Amino acid sequence: MKKTVVLVVLFILPIVAYLFFASGINNFGKLPVLTENIPDITDVDANILLQDKITILGFLGSDLENKKGVAFNLNQKIYKRFYEFNDFQFVMVVPKGSESKVEALKSELGNLADVVKWNFVYGDKEQIQALFDALKTDLTLDGNMATPYVFIVDKDRNLRGRTNDEDEGTKFGFDATSVADLNNKMEDDVKIILAEYRLALKKNNAERKNL
Repeated sequence: MKKTVVLVVLFILPIVAYLFFASGINNFGKLPVLTENIPDITDVDANILLQDKITILGFLGSDLENKKGVAFNLNQKIYKRFYEFNDFQFVMVVPKGSESKVEALKSELGNLADVVKWNFVYGDKEQIQALFDALKTDLTLDGNMATPYVFIVDKDRNLRGRTNDEDEGTKFGFDATSVADLNNKMEDDVKIILAEYRLALKKNNAERKNL
């Protein structure tokens, strides 16, 4: 009996563990693409691009005083953990005329982290609505052209999210007013997409060495 238990522990359990984790990698190794080919934002700001960047895209609207909680949550829970990765950026879309409010917000955020990858894009209402509509989500902007939800956009300008979220089913964005949503879901999903690109880079480098 003891020999049987020892054999199970030494040989069978490691195989079961391997199969479990291998299955997890296959099922959760990539974030599903929810919307393809989101238009770039060069028509709004020629200096900021979504193409070839991993972007956290948000719509803070004109009432930035009431969106400070959203910005600070994102800054602390997501931005500070990931901003040093190459090709990672935040892009926050706000209405034209919000420049002084943005500078004040960036100043406050700058007391907590280097805001070098916090980018703000200024558009008119039609431009902002068109960009938001291009995401093809089940969410809406309010009267200030804002939403508390933020979105993960990959280097090919595809919206990434979840198709089998336990709470929402299809999850297009992450509620930045909810620390739980940022900690329990968004942080994990950002890690996944960063790992996805790191693995692709390693594979490309290995293939080049073998040429």
